[in-house]
Amino acid sequence: MTTTTTSTATTAPTPAPTLSPSLEEVADGVYAYVQPGGGWCVNNAGLVVGGDGTVLVDTAATEGRTRLLREAVDRVAPGGVDFVVNTHFHGDHTFGNGQFAPRAVVVAHEQTRSDAAESGLHMRELWPSVEWGETPLTLPQLTFRDGLTLHTGGPRTELLNVGPAHTASDVAVWVPERAVLFAGDVVWSGVTPYVLMGSVSGSLEALERMRALGPRVVVPGHGPVGGPELLDFTEAYLLMLRRLAVEGLRAGLTPLEAAARADLGEFAALVDAERLVGNLHRAYAEEEGLAPGARIDVFTSFKEMVAFNGGPPVCHA
Repeated sequence: MTTTTTSTATTAPTPAPTLSPSLEEVADGVYAYVQPGGGWCVNNAGLVVGGDGTVLVDTAATEGRTRLLREAVDRVAPGGVDFVVNTHFHGDHTFGNGQFAPRAVVVAHEQTRSDAAESGLHMRELWPSVEWGETPLTLPQLTFRDGLTLHTGGPRTELLNVGPAHTASDVAVWVPERAVLFAGDVVWSGVTPYVLMGSVSGSLEALERMRALGPRVVVPGHGPVGGPELLDFTEAYLLMLRRLAVEGLRAGLTPLEAAARADLGEFAALVDAERLVGNLHRAYAEEEGLAPGARIDVFTSFKEMVAFNGGPPVCHA
């Protein structure tokens, strides 16, 4: 594929104001920690509180953001966190692990651990101006392949391997007795989905599996909490993405060219629209036979996202 550095879309967005995160009880003993904005590096987390222990779903990108998360958690679970579940390896969901370990056991899919070890703190290099603070690489201590259930004296917490989807390995956290689903970055709310490192087809399969669970509350990896409609929203974007890839390949367009010509319709106003370029790289590759979750050229894709965006994507961490 041809790489171009010509700007083909809008200029870089104006940074959004910093908004305070909130911890909301979405069901008895189950909480969603939402960081408003939802763009690059601004993720959600979750909490399941039982009589014998507490499960934290994901952490945050920076030392400062993780300290705010920890303060919010301490208000409802003063005994501290016993398990930290990483839904995938990206730093906005894992860099805060060190503020909870070693008291808490960090849990993840086995490939998430190996991907985190390989990636290290590389995400910090993409946005060197961010005040990252101390974010020591703290890898999962407990890993699994297919699934794992945590029993903490309250509603059980089921960890489900649903990847490749957003990355090559993704975990959804399901609280069946409360019908609450922590979907990680497999599901998005008001924010452009991102599947460059994962799979379009795998994401669609993961969404179907999540839908079959029958969740009443869905906590996305980024953006406001909702219900099953968030699964539908993410699915609709991915189906549009697949269509754009088929049409672009047929027309002989590069992913960047296809993104520049795309009519995004209802998705045009989503946060971080430049992700379309990376998504098309994955969608093109899958249409041409690349296996779901297989390695892809992330560096070229990121350069083209910069070109599409008219400047580097904005990280509000």
